[in-house]
Amino acid sequence: MVEVEHVLSVQNALGEGPIWHTGEKALYWVDIESSCYYRYDPVTGAHQSIDVGVKVGTLAFRAAGGFVMATAKGYATWEPTTRSLQVIGNPEPDKPNSRFNDGAVDRRGRFWAGTLGDPYRNGLYRLDPDGKIHTMDTGIDISNGIGWSPDNKTMYFTDSTPRHIYAYDFDLESGNISNRRLFIDSSNRPGLPDGLTVDQEGFIWSARWDGSCVERYSPTGKLDRRISVPARHTTSVTFGGDDLSDLYITSARGELSDEEQGQTSMDGDLFRIRLDVGGFPEPMFAG
Repeated sequence: MVEVEHVLSVQNALGEGPIWHTGEKALYWVDIESSCYYRYDPVTGAHQSIDVGVKVGTLAFRAAGGFVMATAKGYATWEPTTRSLQVIGNPEPDKPNSRFNDGAVDRRGRFWAGTLGDPYRNGLYRLDPDGKIHTMDTGIDISNGIGWSPDNKTMYFTDSTPRHIYAYDFDLESGNISNRRLFIDSSNRPGLPDGLTVDQEGFIWSARWDGSCVERYSPTGKLDRRISVPARHTTSVTFGGDDLSDLYITSARGELSDEEQGQTSMDGDLFRIRLDVGGFPEPMFAG
């Protein structure tokens, strides 16, 4: 039986977007509603939160150092030493109630992220290393988890509200996507698909918002396993640890009632599962 470890009691309002830094051997993630990100060292157990001053939907490492972020103000870079946020551009300047949500970097160093806030009129965007922003898809409600198959021929993307995970044909060299099709339809089960990651066997791990679990799907879309997590709102997953076989899980407590928060005291905390399969190192943004 798989053991779910309760790693940190951080009580995040909306913990999201975990990523593992292989060089630092540390985990980073964001608390969107608190406008901050976290760093955790599993060797020492030390962790800290860093205030950004704006809601950060997701972040990624830059090859040049620091971070690239998808924020409520648009794409931006962040310099940790000076705590300086520099906005690159906002693809939705006319939508004050929208913000970026989840995202990921592909294996050519392009940063993908999607938005939420304008029902079924949100978008999926790609930030290239040269700073140009491209609209890649539209008509989305709640943009969420993004990942790529090990052969880089398929991109997976979550729209949480209809409970769908889509697959696209992906061209690694150009960064273009095409042939969107339904990969997972989970509308007949409780909860919503949230953040995701892809393991070395090409299976997709998806956190289940309001489902208290993470799920693993085969490359053909078959449910392979479901692992219960002691948090109602599991939000996202990533692989970490020395051999990238530790699955870290973020969660949220911000949308639970006072009664529900009392019943499930670990909502908003960080969890970890030791698995028999590993993931891939996180690519860095090349800009």
